[in-house]
Amino acid sequence: MTTSGSASVLKPAAALTDSEGGAAAPGQGPAPALPEHPLVTIEPGRSAGVSALRDLWHFRELLYFLVWRDIKVRYKQTALGVAWVVMQPLLTTVVFSVFLGLLAKVPSDGPYPVFVFAAMLPWTFFAGAVATSGNSLVGSSHLITKVYFPRVIIPMAAVGGRLVDFLVSFVVLALLLAFYRVPPTWNMLMLPPLIVLLTLLALAVGMWASAANVRYRDVAAILPVLVQLWMFASPVVYPVRIVPEEWRAVYSLNPLVGVIAGFRSAVLGQPFDWGALAFSAGVTAALLVFAALTFRRMEKHFADLV
Repeated sequence: MTTSGSASVLKPAAALTDSEGGAAAPGQGPAPALPEHPLVTIEPGRSAGVSALRDLWHFRELLYFLVWRDIKVRYKQTALGVAWVVMQPLLTTVVFSVFLGLLAKVPSDGPYPVFVFAAMLPWTFFAGAVATSGNSLVGSSHLITKVYFPRVIIPMAAVGGRLVDFLVSFVVLALLLAFYRVPPTWNMLMLPPLIVLLTLLALAVGMWASAANVRYRDVAAILPVLVQLWMFASPVVYPVRIVPEEWRAVYSLNPLVGVIAGFRSAVLGQPFDWGALAFSAGVTAALLVFAALTFRRMEKHFADLV
């Protein structure tokens, strides 16, 4: 209790020794016992919608510093530094161009290196973002157990760090387009919406995987295998048209089909499959809502399990 600007501290009677001015005053009863449970419990609220967005905006500087931290840690003490950003999709494109484009004669809608690289860019970003964000909560246990903030910022920062790498890789794509004399078209105006759609899809999968990984550590072992299989179930090294017509509807259930095909259409100036893009957008929105609700429900247990 505080009166007249000074605080009085309750102490047990046995604690009032002679060194503090003598024993307890005669007739004074024992001090009240401390409560068995904490007086205040700090836990995530139940805010949703506008309130949740307001919390994220309040912690926007933390998101920025976590993104910057992930970028610095990933390339710290590396000989090539940021060059690794473009080497992974570029070297993979070279391998696929030799074995699939040159030897296996896989059909393509344009120069095969450009055809593959236009798909490897979004795929490399998606795979890296899912893998990094899936392990982000477990890797940030020292933050989760010490201070409260919206935990969703951690997988968001992991996706944001990969997004910076993704944008840097567009320099190589521009050089490939110039080398193979692929003229730019108005279709490239669709690249920003496609990047937003791909980022939201990576965030939805990574958010769900990070929450599941806190409770079930098997997710960390299974996730790389699933991501690798997901690549062959997506039109990364082959066009959508080689999929049999009777399987096309089932194949399009993969939200990456519309996104990757859209990237190729934007880069090579081909017609867009608006139906596949609309379906990918709908599946992404549904996954994002499901992942956000699942993450919110499990968030209060993170500090105990991580």
